[in-house]
Amino acid sequence: MSSCSDEAIPGQPIVLGCGQLCLDYLVTVPSFPIPDQKIRSTSFKVQGGGNTGNSLTCVARLGLPSRILAKVADDSHGRFMVEELESSGVDTSFCMNAKDGASHFNYAIVDNQTNTRTCIFTPGYPPLLPDDLTESLLLDVLDGVRVLYVNGRSREAELLLAQKAHSKNISILINAEKKRAGLDELLDLADYAICSTNFPQVWTESPSSPSALLSMLIRLPKLKFVIITLGEHGCVMLERCSSEVSGSEEETDIDELHESLKQSTDFTSVLPVCNSSGDWL
Repeated sequence: MSSCSDEAIPGQPIVLGCGQLCLDYLVTVPSFPIPDQKIRSTSFKVQGGGNTGNSLTCVARLGLPSRILAKVADDSHGRFMVEELESSGVDTSFCMNAKDGASHFNYAIVDNQTNTRTCIFTPGYPPLLPDDLTESLLLDVLDGVRVLYVNGRSREAELLLAQKAHSKNISILINAEKKRAGLDELLDLADYAICSTNFPQVWTESPSSPSALLSMLIRLPKLKFVIITLGEHGCVMLERCSSEVSGSEEETDIDELHESLKQSTDFTSVLPVCNSSGDWL
């Protein structure tokens, strides 16, 4: 999360994110080293990261008001990350200062040969807990919010916040990376889910990614859509139909449909490409 964004559009609903801030040490190498090898990096950068911080920075750059609820260590790393978020236009007034804490940090090795990254994460402390969220704080932090972003890392606190958001008809978006204790309760409340490549199949135990997305929509009736990210191959979204399906509609095998979409997608394009199943149904 770096660089300044355009100012948020006045009167726009707020996107609130709840989670952890993490300092990223980013190093780029020509190829990933083998054990006991010494290599040179091609670039190095230190900047704020973590899914919550990155997502809210993106929201702010798109011109929407964004707000973060997090517990941040009162060390040099924590102060740096908060200042960086503020410079991007993210409201940090609900960040809690942990005077005896230590910031999370992450080493990320970017491999230019395979276009992959390897992360080595070191957790900090203390975590955000439900006891930190008073009733008055919950009301204040959710004031004016239209979308709540959660990822399950501070699961008990996030669940309390999500339950309050649900009672106020605030949409909930969950970033599901891997199975975690308590994540199912958050998924039950979610309106939208963005998942890592492997999560849908692991969570549903389905034989394929497309069938796993379908299974998630069936098992989570509140979900409007679910997205699976595929790295350099983009992503796939399965959206719930908002209208009744007529009896004349033929059933479609979701794996066959997915394969047809892949075959018809121009992966050589330098511009973003969107291929809709509406052209096939």
